[in-house]
Amino acid sequence: MLAMNHYNLSGPPGALDPLSNLSQWDTEMVEMESLAHQGNLTSDNPTSGGPIAAALSMTLGVISNIVALFILANAYSHQRRRSKATFLLFASSLVLTDFFGHIIPGALVLRLYLFGGVSPEAAAASSNGSTDPMCQFLGGSMVFFGLCPLFLGCAMAAERCLGVTQPLLHSSLVTSTRTKLSLSGIWLVALCVALLPCFQLGSYTYQHPNSWCFIKVLANDTQEADVAFVMLFSGLGLTSLGVALVCNTISGLTLVLARLRRRPSSCSSSHSHRSVAKSHDIEMVVQLVGIMVTSCICWSPLLIFGLMSVMRSYRGSIDKADMATYETLNLMGVRLASWNQILDPWVYILLRRAVLRKIYLITKRQADFKGSVLRRWEGNSFQSKSSENNPVNRI
Repeated sequence: MLAMNHYNLSGPPGALDPLSNLSQWDTEMVEMESLAHQGNLTSDNPTSGGPIAAALSMTLGVISNIVALFILANAYSHQRRRSKATFLLFASSLVLTDFFGHIIPGALVLRLYLFGGVSPEAAAASSNGSTDPMCQFLGGSMVFFGLCPLFLGCAMAAERCLGVTQPLLHSSLVTSTRTKLSLSGIWLVALCVALLPCFQLGSYTYQHPNSWCFIKVLANDTQEADVAFVMLFSGLGLTSLGVALVCNTISGLTLVLARLRRRPSSCSSSHSHRSVAKSHDIEMVVQLVGIMVTSCICWSPLLIFGLMSVMRSYRGSIDKADMATYETLNLMGVRLASWNQILDPWVYILLRRAVLRKIYLITKRQADFKGSVLRRWEGNSFQSKSSENNPVNRI
């Protein structure tokens, strides 16, 4: 409006000509659109607020994982039950993996943020097959540290399901040596998947806004190997979440049914021993449910969006508008997935038996307090009514 008033009131006499005024208005609109376009490009720049947010997220993740590791190490050193010790070993490995998965890719992404990302030419070169060592390492790290927590959560859920439903079979099969071998196998499988692009089975490229690297999901030259790589990654992740969901559901239902069927035992010592064992099982299953819910919320969007993007890209059915939409969805997905490594430690910090017991006691105390106040209020009200109906009190 100020520009229009400037041209209409203070312009030269020739500006009152409709054609001249229209020409100047068009020129002004073109300049405004150019400035707006430059502003949008600037707002998409990864350096705008990126380093601060990345540094804060990295600091929060490091502190959370260190606190959870200290709690798990202390619990493992004082644990004598083999089933609980196995669970704590899995949990410690998960938190340790989350710790390094937060440090290594986070440091590389923070470096890219500080340097303003890579140039569009370098990003296009990596998309066309040019080898960028840093992009390859960052993409491989994200795949490795993304699959490991999903695999570990699935293994923990399966181990607890076996321990709850078949305790005798669990005690004979699950040992400390086999647990450590299982952990090594999980890390090895995730590493093999992450190294597939080194054998020309898929590729890693810079992703929008050229500040992180991941599997090639959006490109004009998407190959069958890229589709297979994304399907393998997403399929393994979604399968792990599905198996964990089934195992945790079975474990939870088994514990609920055992709670309902429990009868008072004549032997108090055996009854207390079973109660302690059940409380440990409930604590572990509650923590597994927390891990599963966190993983589903954080990882499902990236796994699903990546699969949708590579399928449409391979079919060639993505135009420019759809390309921008899928780039935004994948960026939101990876940001949400990065929170899994921050939230996982808080599952162990907040869902421990000691914390749950305190929450239960506080809730029970509040409920008892409200109940006593209500009973006192009702008693006083009944007493006042009875005194009003008594003719002696009225006199």
